[in-house]
Amino acid sequence: MKLFRISLLAALCVLSPSLSAHAANGFVHTEGTHLVDAQGHTLHLRGTSLGNWLVREGYMFHFDKGPQSSREIDDLTNELMRPEASENLWREYRDRYITRADIQFLAKVGYNSIRIPIDYRFFTPENSEGFTLLDRVTGWSKESGLYVIIDMHAAPCGQTGTNIDNSSGYPWLWESSECQQQTVDIWKRIAEHYHDSPIVLGYDLLNEPIPHFPSLQMYNSRLEPLYRRIVAGIREVDTHHVVILGGSQWDTNFSVFGPPFDSNAVYTFHKYWMPPEQAAIQPYIDFRDKYHVPLWLGESGENNDAWVAQFRQLLEKNQIDWCFWPYKKMDSASSPVTFRRPRYWDEIVAFAQARAGLGDAEKQIARRPPMDHIRAAFDDLLENIRFENCTSNNGYLKALGLAPTT
Repeated sequence: MKLFRISLLAALCVLSPSLSAHAANGFVHTEGTHLVDAQGHTLHLRGTSLGNWLVREGYMFHFDKGPQSSREIDDLTNELMRPEASENLWREYRDRYITRADIQFLAKVGYNSIRIPIDYRFFTPENSEGFTLLDRVTGWSKESGLYVIIDMHAAPCGQTGTNIDNSSGYPWLWESSECQQQTVDIWKRIAEHYHDSPIVLGYDLLNEPIPHFPSLQMYNSRLEPLYRRIVAGIREVDTHHVVILGGSQWDTNFSVFGPPFDSNAVYTFHKYWMPPEQAAIQPYIDFRDKYHVPLWLGESGENNDAWVAQFRQLLEKNQIDWCFWPYKKMDSASSPVTFRRPRYWDEIVAFAQARAGLGDAEKQIARRPPMDHIRAAFDDLLENIRFENCTSNNGYLKALGLAPTT
């Protein structure tokens, strides 16, 4: 009987890397319903997402009735500035939006982790800009003691069909075997690049897949099979990092999941704009208790300080780690820091909202802001986003139990 037990243990070790192996190599890993660090200490994540950096969203520029996705924003600036100048603008924007000073600030006020939304387009064999930028941020994060979670916010062909994944208006990922394979390949490429980096905590495989729209819920059954394929690809090159799985319907529906299929997986949910009460999170707690896996609130916020404080306290009462959205926004109180509207920005917004097709080019050209105002507005944007020109929202930081700055 003793020999049988030893043989069984050896077989289990072959099937799945042991947690002690993760710890021995210095990686954060799961242990029951918790994440633990390399020393075996329970880790409680307090994080923010670097939204509007590698994946831009129109509402954060106050384009409320105008362009919302990164592609649509590019179309706007191509029209206002010409394509070459537009490309240079956004390259400089990516270079300035997140710097060492931003990362040092986050560590100073008490965060211990950051979630980085990415667009797959920056991580293809033809475009390595994403790795250049992420390598820089992971280096700064290591200096400051922040863990990094990489979030596939915009997957090939789009997992939502909406502005947030920079798609073409439909979630073609679920209809295309080629796009699914490209998603697997991109994740495998990322995992191979970071397989030996303990500061990278894990991989958030798909942000908010499959909206709540009734006509799209037919794709729910395709979510976990794709997760299995992505994880299998990652595990070919990286056996240490945590994989993070979000439910369908904007990361809210866990009924799509069966029993856990990876021994180092965290399940994430997103919650916005609901009463911050136990009933809102109880289904996820039930899932945690049933399968004995860690939970992580991957996104929430976009609300007033009182609501943020109440929800954060509810999460901590239930031992759920959190990451609020986003880190930096224009002219806003619902983020750790904010930056001023550029000069003439209202003219840019007005033009963005009133744009017509090229079939009415004469009127379109007539409503453009003056060229010197356009240049000044975007030059100002590049200056205002610098950390030294931002202002911290101390009420928001207090709501998250963090240390406000002076």
